[in-house]
Amino acid sequence: MIIETMNANETFELGVRMGTEAKAGQVYTLIGELGVGKTVFTQGLAKGLGIMEPISSPTFTIVQVYEEGRLPFYHFDVYRIGDIEEMDEIGYEDYIFGKGVCLIEWSNLIEEILPQKRSEIVIEKDLEKGFEYRKITITERE
Repeated sequence: MIIETMNANETFELGVRMGTEAKAGQVYTLIGELGVGKTVFTQGLAKGLGIMEPISSPTFTIVQVYEEGRLPFYHFDVYRIGDIEEMDEIGYEDYIFGKGVCLIEWSNLIEEILPQKRSEIVIEKDLEKGFEYRKITITERE
């Protein structure tokens, strides 16, 4: 499925809709260049889960856990991961195969440990269509 958004608010609202529909055990992988709107989308997803506290990328902590919503939310940012073994050290399996909703930014860097069943989200810019335009491709992996 391809969704086009024309501004950050539309990207945020797409996240809200997906968060509202998310189920326990859902894994979202999120890929996109720096500044493409991954955090905006993630903030919307968190809001859709009923999480009201501020959401920021956990770049230096790898995972941020939010428990106040209708489901636990595990937000990963693996951009700075040096070795896949770092994921073992933080107990990634407890999150990814847990009862909450997991979103992994820069998931392409840990492809070999991702579950087969996941929702893969790719966000891309196209400056010819406008500075705030985003093409969001969602692929369900089984």
